[in-house]
Amino acid sequence: SGCVLNRKENLSRRFLLFVLVSSGLSPTLPSSGKTKSKNPYDEKRLLEQNKRRQKENNAPEDFPNFIREGFEVKVVTSEDYRKSESGLIYRDYEVGKGDCPKAGQQVTFHYIGYNESGRRIDSTYLQGAPARIRVGTNAVVPGFEEGIRAMRPGGKRRIIIPPELGPPVGPSTFFSSKQFEVFDIELLSIQNCQRRTIAFYSDVVCN
Repeated sequence: SGCVLNRKENLSRRFLLFVLVSSGLSPTLPSSGKTKSKNPYDEKRLLEQNKRRQKENNAPEDFPNFIREGFEVKVVTSEDYRKSESGLIYRDYEVGKGDCPKAGQQVTFHYIGYNESGRRIDSTYLQGAPARIRVGTNAVVPGFEEGIRAMRPGGKRRIIIPPELGPPVGPSTFFSSKQFEVFDIELLSIQNCQRRTIAFYSDVVCN
């Protein structure tokens, strides 16, 4: 497609500008770890628990399932999902047209963020306005930037961000445990940006 999903930059792990945040048994994509239990019955029970929670939270169709035991997780998705070299899992619903965003450009997009239980964490649709970030400025966590940099305007994609591509965790952060984050993204447009300087004032304008 000309847009390669591959994290080439050593992006700093920072907070998101905004609040970060399958149905049937199907191919399992390797994640950051596997469940400790070797008993198929235990995995089945954990999978059913996750499905029940997602149903209670009205998770969207074809939402990935997470077999979690402590910090070790197995991700279960349909065969339509792909996995990049970095570990980002994604599925394109619409590819879009045009070029992918480049470093320094601004992207305008809508998103809905979910946790592993399918609970909606945040949504620009509910906020009534799309989000905007400049690519390559570490404005979002590495997994989110990798996912949106391989999109084209008009494209719609679901990304599953593993903990190693997500936000930092710990007492000093908003996130207390390593969780997978799921985002549905709709890329609306890409704008070129340039820096302007007037006297002692300098800013970046994107058109």
